[in-house]
Amino acid sequence: MSEATKMKAGTSMIVTNPGSRGRYAKSAAVRQRALEACVDAFGISGFYGATMKDVAARAGISYTGLLHHFPTKETLLLAVLEYRDSKGTQVYFEASSSIEDTPANAVRAMLEVAVQNETEPGLIALHSTLSSEATTPDHPAYEYFQSRYRALRQFYTGIFQVLASRGESNSTMSPEALAITFIALLDGLQVQWLYEQDRMHMRAVIADFLEMVIPKE
Repeated sequence: MSEATKMKAGTSMIVTNPGSRGRYAKSAAVRQRALEACVDAFGISGFYGATMKDVAARAGISYTGLLHHFPTKETLLLAVLEYRDSKGTQVYFEASSSIEDTPANAVRAMLEVAVQNETEPGLIALHSTLSSEATTPDHPAYEYFQSRYRALRQFYTGIFQVLASRGESNSTMSPEALAITFIALLDGLQVQWLYEQDRMHMRAVIADFLEMVIPKE
């Protein structure tokens, strides 16, 4: 059989098997429902308090169906953390691409992430609950959060170093200390917002902080 024939045969098999696309779409939808249910379950009860059966019930799927997508509670945990990160990363890069590419704007893009976060309190609760719960080395998300905070510190330290070298920062803190403070502000605001959702606006607080540190010309 020639290569061209093989290609045609393969194409024919794909075209004449539309059911596979339907099964894939259904499977992806079930997985998405499980992740969204996990956001609520882990956000409310934490990793240790929530159960796989609880997640399955919230998602409206069978326990066996959940295990098909996530064989263990640990794999579900890592998947939901990646899910949260992917949503925040998408908003951040969309915000970054819509403004001038400068070090200051790389920090200011977090303002749009804060706006998005306020529309999804479940994701804020998930992060706040798990990041606090995972501080012990035996927690399955310990290394994830440890690596995440290290990467964030490195990222923001680099930006604040550039701003300081250009004379564009008003802070007397070192770039590393400023990066640590900024991350603490972001995390702390989310916790406080969960208690006062109607009274607090994270974007405004972050904007005021950044204006104090890196004022616009």
